[in-house]
Amino acid sequence: MKKCKGLLSFVLILSLMFIMAACGQDANGTPANEKGNKDGGGTEKNKVTIGLSVSDLTLERWQHDRDFFVEKAEELGANVLVQSANGDEAKQLSQIQNMLSQGIDALVIIAINSDALSTVVDQAKAEGIPVLAYDRLINGTDIDAYVSFDNVRVGEMQAEYLVEKVPSGKYFLMGGSPTDNNAKMFREGQMNIIQPLVDKGDIEIVGDQWAKDWDANEALKIMENALTANKNDIDAVVASNDSTAGGAIQALEAQDLAGKVVISGQDADLAGVQRIAEGVQTMTVYKPIKAIATKSAEVAVQLGKGEKVSSDSTVNNGKIDVPFIKLDPIKVGKENIVDTVVKDGFHSYDDIYKNVPENERPERP
Repeated sequence: MKKCKGLLSFVLILSLMFIMAACGQDANGTPANEKGNKDGGGTEKNKVTIGLSVSDLTLERWQHDRDFFVEKAEELGANVLVQSANGDEAKQLSQIQNMLSQGIDALVIIAINSDALSTVVDQAKAEGIPVLAYDRLINGTDIDAYVSFDNVRVGEMQAEYLVEKVPSGKYFLMGGSPTDNNAKMFREGQMNIIQPLVDKGDIEIVGDQWAKDWDANEALKIMENALTANKNDIDAVVASNDSTAGGAIQALEAQDLAGKVVISGQDADLAGVQRIAEGVQTMTVYKPIKAIATKSAEVAVQLGKGEKVSSDSTVNNGKIDVPFIKLDPIKVGKENIVDTVVKDGFHSYDDIYKNVPENERPERP
């Protein structure tokens, strides 16, 4: 009987030891005193997880942004979850909600529709997740920071370059996506330059259209209709990016007007820069992608760690004055391709000039 009591006591003591040990662990076997050192993604102390929602990775521009962003964020010790909505607004909302459920520490959004994300941003804020608007402002909600180029200045650069080439004549305005806040800022900048010349009677605006989703095919149709309506009498096309410029140039080529009508662009896409080298597109605005991507990664990591982000200006999004980290864009024409996009390693000399005769190429760097 004494042996049984002794055995029972031993079993009780052993059970008590197991219970005490279990109190020091969660259901996943992670020690409780270490749990505060892990984020929702299970990464180590001080390693944050960033959710990056990209509007459309089928566009070359955003592929560059993603690669530079991830490279910098990982260099700073962060993990990055990347998802692309491929131009689908509903898909972007769903993907962001999915990211929020994965325990991210900061959310970075390249918005498809600047006015359609307040619900998920509000959800993120309710869960204590800071939000950074990347290149495109998100309207009507409380975001923590906005990193972009001076988009009004982008529009001014586009118009300035064309006005230098064609100071008077008939201008057609090819806007970007009407749901993209940046497209409106580009137009504001364009009109800062063009409107005084319209008022003077030097420039006549013969058309003004917006290309849904920045789609080149949409721009092609718009330009075809504009040429028909104006009997091909157009001197300049203020296209807000290289994709819409490309569509418009297709329509101009069909009427033997490519290279005769000046046309702007933006983003320094390879196809756009090639067209400039070949003489059918007049200019583009180069926004050093590495600069915006690395700065955004730095800001996202700061937000994910709960650190204060400093900015030199603010922009109102209809609800708050958002801290705005503003970067400078660069005009690119035939005369400075080598000194800008080639020098930065954004595109190679050989890729840009592959269709240009040797005797028409600038000196190789």
